[in-house]
Amino acid sequence: MSVSEAVRPALKTPPVAQPDLFSGKPSLVGMSRETMATALREKGVPEKQVKMRIAQIWHWLYIRGVSDFDAMTNVAKDMREMLKQHFTIARPEVVEEQISNDGTRKWLLRFPARGAGRPVEVETVYIPEEGRGTLCISSQVGCSLTCSFCHTGTQRLVRNLTAEEILGQLLLARDRLGDFPGVDAPVNAFIPSGDRKVTNIVMMGMGEPLYNFDNVKTALLIATDGDGLSLSKRRVTLSTSGVVPEIYRTGEEIGVMLAISLHAVRDELRDMLVPINKKYPLAELLEACRKYPSLSNARRITFEYVMLKDVNDSLEDAKLLVQLLKGIPAKINLIPFNPWPGTNYQCSDWATIEKFADFVNQAGYASPIRTPRGRDILAACGQLKSESERMRKTERLAFEAMMIAGHGEDD
Repeated sequence: MSVSEAVRPALKTPPVAQPDLFSGKPSLVGMSRETMATALREKGVPEKQVKMRIAQIWHWLYIRGVSDFDAMTNVAKDMREMLKQHFTIARPEVVEEQISNDGTRKWLLRFPARGAGRPVEVETVYIPEEGRGTLCISSQVGCSLTCSFCHTGTQRLVRNLTAEEILGQLLLARDRLGDFPGVDAPVNAFIPSGDRKVTNIVMMGMGEPLYNFDNVKTALLIATDGDGLSLSKRRVTLSTSGVVPEIYRTGEEIGVMLAISLHAVRDELRDMLVPINKKYPLAELLEACRKYPSLSNARRITFEYVMLKDVNDSLEDAKLLVQLLKGIPAKINLIPFNPWPGTNYQCSDWATIEKFADFVNQAGYASPIRTPRGRDILAACGQLKSESERMRKTERLAFEAMMIAGHGEDD
């Protein structure tokens, strides 16, 4: 791999003005049907028309993927004018788009200010694979959990994202990938073949989803609504560092697949790696997992385990991991650590990772080693960090040079 190939300049998209998005008008995107009904009534839509109007809007937003009221051709013109006057359905602003050598795409998206705050930026990542495409969605601007190995955790929490902003990431990605009727796929882009380009979504981007439960719930229920975006709940995964009370609520009120950022099998170590463990220690976390609704071999919990050299990667750790998860239908994702500037951790040696995986697998658990994706654009697991906290250019260039020297063709 040449230097130019490894660190080719990101494909950048010039900022596009989105006057409707920043107008202060409420967005119909992210409203439940009940909330939308109330909003329409308040703007004078007759009661006998409300149900029909909601069905029309829902269809145009989530099946046809329109972002302009004038495209709603079966809605009367006076109705469209009223909607334009009082509401918006604009997409988030694309500040930048980066495309990795492996086809991974990362978008830096800007959302308008809320209240007295300023506009904010988050990152959304699309990972294409043969036969499937996974979208990694953010739930917060920044993160409050300060997990010691996570790059995103070095950014302070600014605010929660709204349901509109969470769904906006999905709608924007489907736009850019040609995943709505009448929208062309990007040229020379590696995307899955088939009817759908975004087949799976994971709440694994910036932030802790369960510290933004209500907005995440609203967004995911719309994303899995059978009359709209219609994603299967088995193809939606919510990842949490262990907010135990909301794990119970997730199972009861949302019903999507669950992933746990585990990373350690002893409380004293997990207290350091994932500080929320001090509030909800391993015993409480795993009890909530055992009680997660509809657990079966077909609906397993995924346990994420980042491999840190000489920290959590011993054979003794593997043995304790198997003991901890006994009785829980589970898959264990082993994640080679992605280094970032300033970190004190190193990735486990490959032989150590394989030995760990073999032991867990022989104990009866699927233990895939996650292939690092998007490393050259800092889009890999644990690396998301909004451009509002951009690294100094010299620091980033030094990091990229280190990655080339240290990984080469094996990446």
